[in-house]
Amino acid sequence: MSTTRTAAAGRRVVVTGWGAVTPLGLTVDETWAALRAGRSGIAPLTGVDTTGLATAFGGEVKGFDPAHHLKPPQIRRMDPYAQYAYAAAGEAMQQAGLVLDEERGARTGVLIGSGYGAMAAHGRHFAALSEHGPRKVSPFAQITGAIDSAACEISFRFGAAGPTRALSTACASGADAIGEAAHWIRHGKVDIALAGGAEHILNRLDLASSGNARALSTRGDAPTEASRPFDTDRDGFVMSAGAGVLVLESEEHARARGAHILAEVAGYASTSDAHHWTAPHPEGRGARAAMAGALADAGLEPADVDYINAHGTSTQANDSTEVAAIRAVFGTHAERVPISSTKSMTGHLIGAAGALEAIVAGLAIRDRVVPPTINCHRPIDEALNFVPHQAQEHRVDVAMSNSFGFGGHNAVLVLRSWEADREQ
Repeated sequence: MSTTRTAAAGRRVVVTGWGAVTPLGLTVDETWAALRAGRSGIAPLTGVDTTGLATAFGGEVKGFDPAHHLKPPQIRRMDPYAQYAYAAAGEAMQQAGLVLDEERGARTGVLIGSGYGAMAAHGRHFAALSEHGPRKVSPFAQITGAIDSAACEISFRFGAAGPTRALSTACASGADAIGEAAHWIRHGKVDIALAGGAEHILNRLDLASSGNARALSTRGDAPTEASRPFDTDRDGFVMSAGAGVLVLESEEHARARGAHILAEVAGYASTSDAHHWTAPHPEGRGARAAMAGALADAGLEPADVDYINAHGTSTQANDSTEVAAIRAVFGTHAERVPISSTKSMTGHLIGAAGALEAIVAGLAIRDRVVPPTINCHRPIDEALNFVPHQAQEHRVDVAMSNSFGFGGHNAVLVLRSWEADREQ
């Protein structure tokens, strides 16, 4: 395994905590158990009026009680996407065993990605204005309706006084947030970062818009079978909600406080297709560059990768383009490495997808288990191992997580086993 790193690489970045709120569970453990079991979180939507919509199902977060995480004033002001991020950050910080005093807080940053931000809050404020007039609009509308509201709430909660920011690169937002926060740590801007993504756009406007773009599956007679990445009969993605947040630290900081290291964020690259608003580049140019760039950043070769968590949205264009890009980068190794899309079970969490899938990559490393691609009955490339239907046991020391978004955004993360690195 090649481990060459340039001097520009800076400090090593490790993961010491992770948290998630998803259609499969309200914690990482619940979500991971469902993924390993091949269980779908897709169902008819209950929290939105679907009258007249072509797609009436999705991946809702079920059983989430904000009162378990937030005080009443916070609940009133916070959009669901921010509530999910807040809960996920709490789980991640608890696992990391971190308490921020003034000195440590000054060296802690927060970066939360989202494709759309506080859409429910915007709807609520516009309704108040339309129905009751200007005097009934909340004075906090422009603040809590902003895309940085999740990052700010997390900063307030933990006393993270370093850079606190939002990032929006469509479906690559969560992965980009992790990668950019890792750069903060690498180059000494902070010692700790809470980074990830969150989304809640299960509303009539976004469902109608995505449906009219012919991006959503319309398999309403069998919602759990609707998300079918890399299957010949796929007909679109399934929209979902949730959040994933990781605690990142410099190696020195984590080791000095005796933290348990879950994985290393070894590589990251971000590119743009510069091609089209919704269609990927037909030759997968940006995706190929991002995968190759992330490997180079990690000082690794394609043959070093033991698992690829694919973007795998279940759309005709993405899946075929991604397969071609993987083959271009990995050559013959593409037929040896397991490739799966957990969106087959979670649906597409948009700005949160890359963050959740980075966590999944870390869990595959930890447990030496690769989660399946369910509903993949007729694979578009029969020579590739899409891990159909059931999880597979594999030793995973290096995992790649792909995230590609509308607008041509591409972000790829490479996670590496910390224990394997120490064994060399």
